[in-house]
Amino acid sequence: MPLIEAVPNISEGTDQNIISHIVFAAQTAGACVLNVDSNADANRTVITLAGEPQKVVQSAFALIQKAAELIDMRTQKGVHPRLGATDVCPLVPVRDISIQETAKLADELARRVANKLNIPVYLYEENAREKTRRNLAFIRRGEYESLPEKLRTLSPDYGPQTWNESIAKTGATVIGARKFLIAFNMSLNTQDVATARKMAAQLREKDGGLKCVKAIGWDMPAYRCAQVSCNLTDFTQTGLAEVFETCKKLAAAHGLKITAGELIGLVPQDALLQAGKFYAPNEKNTAALLNAAVENLLLNKLRPFNTQERVLEQVLEI
Repeated sequence: MPLIEAVPNISEGTDQNIISHIVFAAQTAGACVLNVDSNADANRTVITLAGEPQKVVQSAFALIQKAAELIDMRTQKGVHPRLGATDVCPLVPVRDISIQETAKLADELARRVANKLNIPVYLYEENAREKTRRNLAFIRRGEYESLPEKLRTLSPDYGPQTWNESIAKTGATVIGARKFLIAFNMSLNTQDVATARKMAAQLREKDGGLKCVKAIGWDMPAYRCAQVSCNLTDFTQTGLAEVFETCKKLAAAHGLKITAGELIGLVPQDALLQAGKFYAPNEKNTAALLNAAVENLLLNKLRPFNTQERVLEQVLEI
């Protein structure tokens, strides 16, 4: 049976009542909610849905609708870049479905969000109609605060193109099909955000760093540290271990060290096995390789990391 996941990122990470209502809307629409990962400082929650393609599309729509109802972007603040109440909603092929077929589903979702909810929708990644729009960072440049001008200078692919009070509340949404993306944050033994940003610039591909890596530096007051926050857009090109070890060297050059690693949402098992083989090259046992990855990437330092709850393939088997 074809299986896809949706990973909507909502611009709320503090109010658990709002988050639970949004998650419930997705659950009751047909898809399985596999993971809910909130961060108060980022003021963001990453929700992972999976199931039969049409059920996932229906659940993603229900979630976007409820988020638009409950989140007011006019008062929303957080360190994570954002464009709207549901900032981004990627669809990811998991099994027995192509990226092209998944892109058709993403287009269906985007049209429905624009037509039924009157939310401006930008298409990205596989659905982008222009090369520059493949990149989420390009679309989101200037963030929510730039929307009144952005609607004029960078027209959304679907939905209203004129700023009004409804859009002021909901913001815009970015939708598209993409491969697995791994969000990986590394905590430093400093609260110096400027240094974290310098390290992020050295890590990210667009500034001459690691292939298929995006990175920013930010402050995490709840953790009392600065973090280098990375998105690995293709872990087969650049894996978790390479990112971690490169960041560790950069930290050492500033007299710092990495104190914890943090994965956001679910991670494909192959990504952790790849890291495990880097740290334990002679190990063959799957469980031992996963443990090697968790231990060396410091994934248990901020909060417990249970592979049965955080590895996509293992969650799907539960």
